[in-house]
Amino acid sequence: MMREFRTSPRGVAGVGVFFVSNGAVFAALLPWYPIVLERLSLSAWEFGLVVASFAVGAIASSVLPSRLIARFRAVPVAVGGTVLLAAAVAFAAWSANGLALAACIFLVGFFDAIVDVAQNVIGIAIQEASGRSMLSSMHALWSLGGVLSGAASTAAASAGVDMRVYLSVVGLTCVALVGLGGLLVGDGTVAPKADPVHDAPFPGDRPRWRLVLMAVLPLAVIAICGTTIEDIANNWSAIASVQISNVPAASAGIAFSTIIGSQCLARFTGDLLIQKRGSTWVARVGGILIALGGLAVITAQEPIQLLAGLAAIGYGSATLIPSALGAAAQIPGVSQAAGVTLVNWITRVGFLITSPLVGLITTATNLRWGLSLLILIGSATVLLAGRLDLADHTRNAAELPASSPSGRKDSRPPT
Repeated sequence: MMREFRTSPRGVAGVGVFFVSNGAVFAALLPWYPIVLERLSLSAWEFGLVVASFAVGAIASSVLPSRLIARFRAVPVAVGGTVLLAAAVAFAAWSANGLALAACIFLVGFFDAIVDVAQNVIGIAIQEASGRSMLSSMHALWSLGGVLSGAASTAAASAGVDMRVYLSVVGLTCVALVGLGGLLVGDGTVAPKADPVHDAPFPGDRPRWRLVLMAVLPLAVIAICGTTIEDIANNWSAIASVQISNVPAASAGIAFSTIIGSQCLARFTGDLLIQKRGSTWVARVGGILIALGGLAVITAQEPIQLLAGLAAIGYGSATLIPSALGAAAQIPGVSQAAGVTLVNWITRVGFLITSPLVGLITTATNLRWGLSLLILIGSATVLLAGRLDLADHTRNAAELPASSPSGRKDSRPPT
């Protein structure tokens, strides 16, 4: 008998706790970056390579999430992954050089990618079972966890709290939270898709997989646009506040809190806007806000304009990742876990490029030019937003071959 997640308010609250704890655990480290940068004497290019190890770790774990979920179920994977993620974040505080910091951030990315897929699979399963949109709100809670954790870290850094003690306490707290979330949501299994014709392609059918990839790639690019904003928020917003608008290093976390805070507010209203106007319209408006916000950031001369630009960027990027992942879960021919994992993996590959690119441009010119990437991200979002329309995937599904070349239907879903 298949186990089911709870779709009651208790189960929804459990998913929310997963997202809050995941947002909080890594965000606890980010406001300390300007201080770590000075302590380890890293250049912008070196720092870009160090933080890119997050994406390398995520890519290294790319084949694991769907397999772990299939074997152990999503909730144990989310809980166990969070324990290891929190440990990696805590150990980062003990880094004596850039190589040690990169190793810790690699492990953070490795385990975060696993937890990310697991909690999104749980959220999508409960969303579909309940019949109402909620994934954007779940990601809003992720942002809320990041805002609260980032603000607390900024206050701790300003007060001179020991970074090692602080990150250890945050890690233990997040582990306790995710354990509570697991109890609330129930240990359900992910139901297979119901349509054996469209949802079970023959693994050797290359034309069919090409069509699946054609559906996946635009969604992955949209998700990359969203993760690029988060990457800039995580790794460069605090540094930008110091180098562009002369904010003191100990208070630089306010830039991170601004961009993630505005993203959080937008995500809480994202489900309502998507239900009323559709994912495409919301994403296009978001792309315009990202481009305008990026222009404000790179032309800022004082903190107010920079923070306003970061707020616009965060607000515009709010629904991109949840919309892309939600659409990925509906792609014909793959399971929900495999669809989310595939988009997530391609997204992490894009994530690998962002920080080194910003660091390279910054080293050659300055950070203003490095962050001009935001304008390109906003433009790409506007151009590709139409691919979020699930009707496109439904029409593609009707065109997919229903059998193998030999005429035999195959009911084996890919993993």
